[in-house]
Amino acid sequence: MINTYQTSLAPPPVPPRLNRSHPVLIPAGLPSPGHSKPLLRFLLGIVVLHLVLSAGGFVYLYHINMERSPAAAGKVAFQSSEKQETYYKAWARMVVTRSTAGVLQSGYLQWAMGHSDRVRINYYEKSWLTVLEPGDYLVYSRVTFSRGDSVLPQVSRVVLRKDKTAKEKVLMQGYCNLESPTEKASIPDICTVTQVDVVKLEEGNQLSVWVEKLSLVDYDENVTAFGIYKL
Repeated sequence: MINTYQTSLAPPPVPPRLNRSHPVLIPAGLPSPGHSKPLLRFLLGIVVLHLVLSAGGFVYLYHINMERSPAAAGKVAFQSSEKQETYYKAWARMVVTRSTAGVLQSGYLQWAMGHSDRVRINYYEKSWLTVLEPGDYLVYSRVTFSRGDSVLPQVSRVVLRKDKTAKEKVLMQGYCNLESPTEKASIPDICTVTQVDVVKLEEGNQLSVWVEKLSLVDYDENVTAFGIYKL
């Protein structure tokens, strides 16, 4: 009997089964994805390390150059010291008080401590400023007289003494005269004695302002004042 079902064609391929993984073929010579991740981390670490070393080297060279440049280092130190000294410099601006406005005789002006400003400067008996730090000081005095004397011109003196028990000496002296020969009715009787000087002072030195007649002073704080400033 002849087999009529025999044929020379190949049988059809078997269909793939569901839920079954397919193998992925990777060409020879290429790294697999699992092996490429450690390699990328290694390369990234080398790049980061290179950047850190470059930045560290730049900072190191900058500091070396600064240390080798005494002029630049000295300039920075000088600026820092100058700012600190300016902040802590001693100074005082005193506002006059009216407590001696009715006193007819000569004497020292008194200062309103609650309205005056002082930094590293002390005071004694409301009339004397006491220096706490030695150095060169700018001393200024402004005394305005609102009334005159028919005999003598108005006198204002800045006096200095080494301490509260020492003898006084005149540091600065000024005059002004209220007598006006013409147009006296239209010109008010006001004059101002202004004195400024640079003085070397020692610790414990005291300064005050003396006038011939306290009753003739204009006690407005804007026209009569006293102060010192350490240079």
